[in-house]
Amino acid sequence: MAKRDYYEVLGVERTASEDELKRAYRKLAFQYHPDRNPDDPEAEQKFKDAAEAYDVLRDPEKRRRYDAYGFDGLNGGGGGFASSDDIFGAFSDIFGEVFGFAGGARGGRRPQAGMDLRYNLNISFRQAAKGDEVTLKIPSNVPCEHCGGSGAEPGSDMSDCRQCRGTGHVQQAQGFFRISVTCPTCHGRGKIITKFCTECHGAGMTSQVRELKVRIPAGVDDGSRLRLRGEGEPGANGGPHGDLFVVISVELDKTFERQGQNLVLRRSITMVQAALGDKIEIPTLDDPITVDIPKGTQGGEIFQLRGLGMPHPGGGRRGDLLVEVRVETPVGLSAKQEELLREFAKLEEEKPLKKAKNFFKKAKEKVMGE
Repeated sequence: MAKRDYYEVLGVERTASEDELKRAYRKLAFQYHPDRNPDDPEAEQKFKDAAEAYDVLRDPEKRRRYDAYGFDGLNGGGGGFASSDDIFGAFSDIFGEVFGFAGGARGGRRPQAGMDLRYNLNISFRQAAKGDEVTLKIPSNVPCEHCGGSGAEPGSDMSDCRQCRGTGHVQQAQGFFRISVTCPTCHGRGKIITKFCTECHGAGMTSQVRELKVRIPAGVDDGSRLRLRGEGEPGANGGPHGDLFVVISVELDKTFERQGQNLVLRRSITMVQAALGDKIEIPTLDDPITVDIPKGTQGGEIFQLRGLGMPHPGGGRRGDLLVEVRVETPVGLSAKQEELLREFAKLEEEKPLKKAKNFFKKAKEKVMGE
């Protein structure tokens, strides 16, 4: 019986993309899956035909030869599967997607990326403001030097796993369906260790603490994450390392309150300073500076000192330093001080002082341009 055109089998155009081919095959695999069609030879054949078509068309070189010369261009390498189990093994990743089960890697010995690691780093407010270089001590697993990561004592023999026959995966029933999972006997190695490594006791990994220097950029905020690629756990079977995520916690500061990249500083002045004006010293992230307090300053007024806040981690203009002034009411007055204040009150009754504008009203006028 003549074979059907592979594009026709999958129901796609000859210009179909890789994603379109995959979607078409998933649909057919679900429709003609043997567990959904028990004792149906026709469905089983369509299941095999779809797998054969997808196996050829997903391979760029096989597809090129097929497009140019048809079945003759495949030289007997056109695919074809002897049984459904062969299909499950070849496309276990597809079946994991179709039927909602994870772990569909093709073969247990396929390289796998290592796990990501998280490191919680506490830094001071000043370190966050200025940046710093810190040394982390990272506990992690590394391939055992004694056995090279195999888990077997050097020089000992390893035999094929009888349960998975050396493939590293086995078929399991999940209701209607069968899926490929890591072999529970050999844990995906495909081999059985006859003599465990005397150093790692068969794990293939040993625990090690390594030191890693990390540059903390100036201006980082509480909860910031630094991603260090390739600094996580090593991968299995020659796979790439995972990443290391450094999660930063910034201690509160006794002097400054942070609001984004701006800093808030609260300073108390006497009512005399507020009324007559004065110069006061203000701390900054660098050296202290002197700020003029104008006559008639009201409690709650905020002085904006541009560019004296936190730097931006990505560069650019620094935030501002916002100085909020609080006017202290004197307590524990002497008799002379009380006398002077009462005299001041009488003078104010005779000639009321000009009332200062409410701080919020002044701010509104400034915005509205009044």
